[in-house]
Amino acid sequence: MVSVDEAVICRLKKAGIIFEILVDPYKADDMKKGKQVDIEEAVAVLSVFRDARKGDAISTEELQKGFGSTNIKDIIKKIILEGEIQLTTEQRRKMIDDKKTQIAELIARQAVNPQTNLPHPPSRIINAMDQAGVHVDPFADAESQVDKTIKSIKSLLPIKLQRVVIQITIPAQFSGRAYAAVKKLVPEFEEKWLGDGSLQIIANIPAGLQIDLLKHVGDMTHGNFKSDILRREDV
Repeated sequence: MVSVDEAVICRLKKAGIIFEILVDPYKADDMKKGKQVDIEEAVAVLSVFRDARKGDAISTEELQKGFGSTNIKDIIKKIILEGEIQLTTEQRRKMIDDKKTQIAELIARQAVNPQTNLPHPPSRIINAMDQAGVHVDPFADAESQVDKTIKSIKSLLPIKLQRVVIQITIPAQFSGRAYAAVKKLVPEFEEKWLGDGSLQIIANIPAGLQIDLLKHVGDMTHGNFKSDILRREDV
């Protein structure tokens, strides 16, 4: 459950009665989008209120009048799906900041500076977003806001979406641990075991991911590996 301090109010008016619950705004939004969420994880308390902040609980008679039921979990689900999430200015600001960071991190993994073929750090992307006045929807998926964000900041930053096909050759003595490290970052890749026991991996990845990938492999092999960019593909 989300804590009461971090929860926000979700409000629904039915049968002339105001019903309020305290919810995790992210999980409540996930439910509105049709995702499977445990009701107990979506709320601060399994209670319905007339005034949530005052702790003024609703009566069973009012629940029956409004929903034709007194099943709390069913009623809470209906309030989330049909109700309106109430955010304070500070709560909205925090949610926007969190979403902005998610968007910037996604861009840093998927895009590069075409002048250097290296990703921009998230902090630089966030600064460009602020300068460009990018509108961030706190309830929309970060991934769905990547393209519009790149279009908005490309006049401030040289940036483009790109994928790279990278080949990594790992000596036999490090292949087991390095294989596991690669698998964590890149679920799918081509693999080939060479005659001397070395492991050769070819992966098609977002360009911004290459630095993290090479760092992970480097950590596992103490820098004893070879890597080559076979080709770059603009997205």
